Amino acid sequence: MRIGVLTAGGDAPGLNAAIRAIGEMAIRDGHEVIGVANGWAGLAAEYAGFALSGESLRGVIGQGGTLLGTARFNLDKPAGGRERVLQAMDEHLDALVAIGGDGTQRISNWLAERGAPVVGVPKTLDNDLMGTDYCIGFDTAISIVTESLDRLYTTAASHHRVMVVETMGRATGWVAALGGLAGGADMIVIPEFPVTMEEIVTHLERRRKAGLAFSIVVVAEGVNLATLGGVEAGDLSSEGVGGVRLATRGVGQFVASQIESRGNFEVRTTVLGHLQRGGSPTAHDRIWATRVGAGAYEAVVAGKFGMIPVVRGDEVVLAPLATVAEGQRKVPREIFDLCALFF
Repeated sequence: MRIGVLTAGGDAPGLNAAIRAIGEMAIRDGHEVIGVANGWAGLAAEYAGFALSGESLRGVIGQGGTLLGTARFNLDKPAGGRERVLQAMDEHLDALVAIGGDGTQRISNWLAERGAPVVGVPKTLDNDLMGTDYCIGFDTAISIVTESLDRLYTTAASHHRVMVVETMGRATGWVAALGGLAGGADMIVIPEFPVTMEEIVTHLERRRKAGLAFSIVVVAEGVNLATLGGVEAGDLSSEGVGGVRLATRGVGQFVASQIESRGNFEVRTTVLGHLQRGGSPTAHDRIWATRVGAGAYEAVVAGKFGMIPVVRGDEVVLAPLATVAEGQRKVPREIFDLCALFF
């Protein structure tokens, strides 16, 4: 069997661990493993498949990024990209494992509905795929946020400043909430539970009156600027697939400027940005990426196409691709309320 593997969308620590699991298990069982370069572009544009060997997979479990390369590639502009993927799969592959987030899995589900032999693997730093408790890269991202807050704590305390830290997180606040909780943030602002600038400033003033001379505010990049009293720009940069590059909105800088002007605080801003994607994956990401990768391979050899291995509690189970292809998994109220206990 010729089993293709691709990584689509943004890179994330742990992708290589999943690729390694799929590849080494397949090679052990006598299958041919084809790495598809640069995500869907490697099937919809010029075919870019190449053989993976056991040697090429050795030592990659601890490497960040993806050895296959990735891209945000729009299959619908111009039209016909999805059909070209179907044709390339029919010509070159017996099965495909697509590692990616909601956009990737929507495409995977569309392909599976048309009979294509596709299995998914959940990956997104935002950790917001429906139907799974874990997505590749999330643990590393929140670990980086936590370490960053630890470092910013000392300079905030020394200079009696408010530090505003902007994290990744599109329509959900998982990275901000859990990274902020672990890093001891003094306030966390996420899309699921909007607050106004008045509430933020009032909270910081209350801390100052209590003798707390510094604060750390964590803000998810996807929070609603209008709720905070801002205005969305009309010329935001695109990610090439119809999505807005949210870091260009300047949410962290806006919040910092408002705190400074309204509350007479000295404020500094740190945008963590792609630091959250970079570097070696944590042990947690390596282990769970290996487990979902192994689950994807087992689904392929069992002919269970149109499925995706997801994490539920301490187990990896198979779910239909449609489960993760639509909707977003939001931060629940109980987690946000736990965070708020320490504000």
